[in-house]
Amino acid sequence: MPESVPVRCPACRREHLFAALSYPCVCGAPVTPPLDRLAEPAAITHRSWDEDWVTVRCAACGREDQWPAPELGCACGTELRIPVRGIRRPLRAPLTPGTVAEASPETDEDTSVAASPDTPTHQPDTPERSAEETSPVPRPAFQPVTIRTARDAVTAAALYLRWLGYRDIRRADQRPPTGIGLAAHGILAQVDPTVRPASLRDVECLWLTAMTESAECVYFSLSGFADDARSRADTLGVPLFVLDLTGTPQPVNSPADELIAAGA
Repeated sequence: MPESVPVRCPACRREHLFAALSYPCVCGAPVTPPLDRLAEPAAITHRSWDEDWVTVRCAACGREDQWPAPELGCACGTELRIPVRGIRRPLRAPLTPGTVAEASPETDEDTSVAASPDTPTHQPDTPERSAEETSPVPRPAFQPVTIRTARDAVTAAALYLRWLGYRDIRRADQRPPTGIGLAAHGILAQVDPTVRPASLRDVECLWLTAMTESAECVYFSLSGFADDARSRADTLGVPLFVLDLTGTPQPVNSPADELIAAGA
């Protein structure tokens, strides 16, 4: 079981008992950021990838990977970043125009996803064509990326959204309670790379957030979904995908099948 530590909100002084989420290492062992009991939590006033991700070593195989920094939302409205022992921040990587680097953490590796070579950055004006000429062109086969870290899961989801036809993929303005949020025109996505199945509350929170932004939504989970979460998603029309370790999202409900068929 992950260790729990007492956390006091610096804004309202309310006390909480907090346990960090675990993430799956490529070796299969769960990795949990080691919480620092002696350091005070910090209120989050602004966000950056450098602050939102930490490097943690797997106790089983010694591998170091980047995982989301532990956070806690206090009832007073303050978002708290929980200190971690012996962390190393990812290094900043240069951003390349036309990539989804903003949808993945900035590290010392070039993990940005370049725009497809056959995808023009500007669509020139073209004369009107007949309905037969403008029939949809079948999408090419999806090209996945192997998932070894939480960053890879975010990249895989971003690539899949682009494959579905969404453009200008970026990090969502609001961070979800679990995982990482992505957004594009008309769509809000949640990527959950934790080792627990996504819950009913996770699905409902995503749907409510999308409703306030007048957008559709989609949920990507590395560990699947609880039964009540799947049932609720069917009722709300939320597409659910499970990310396998090859990086290929697998649809698990009818709304997901419909999204694949229709695209953006």
